[in-house]
Amino acid sequence: MSSLYTRSKDFPRNRRAQSDSPPASPSPTAKTLRHDRLSRLESGGSEAGGERASARARREARLASLTGRAEEDSGRDYKKLYESALAENQKLKTKLQEAQLELTDVKAKLEKMAQKQDKTSDRSSVLDVEKRERRALERKMSEMEEEMKVLTELKSDNQRLKDENGALIRVISKLSK
Repeated sequence: MSSLYTRSKDFPRNRRAQSDSPPASPSPTAKTLRHDRLSRLESGGSEAGGERASARARREARLASLTGRAEEDSGRDYKKLYESALAENQKLKTKLQEAQLELTDVKAKLEKMAQKQDKTSDRSSVLDVEKRERRALERKMSEMEEEMKVLTELKSDNQRLKDENGALIRVISKLSK
């Protein structure tokens, strides 16, 4: 029941759509018949039958050649249009492929740059750690150098005291004799 309703509902639309479209161009036979009628009306029956037939034949030949040319031209035009559209599509396809290749190259380069950036940031963090360690080692070295200076001073003082002690022992031993 609903399908019948839909069909009857769509039918007037189809009819309206057909009536809204422009009329199709007349066929070659319809054109020929129209020319024949016009020629009969113009002649009014006063011309001789032979002249009428020859004029009609000339008109028909002229009309046939014109419609044949028009059909050939329109066919050629469509063929040319189709071929040009095909060629343009092919050009666009090749451009698209080139663009896709370029895009993959750019993506690969971008990925490489990102990896280098990561490595650089890793390297920079490693370098920062190494710099800190180096500074710490330099501080320790400077502290050790300070201690070495103190030790050499203490050694020299110790040696001086030993020498003085030895001298005092000699003096005391001389005095005690």
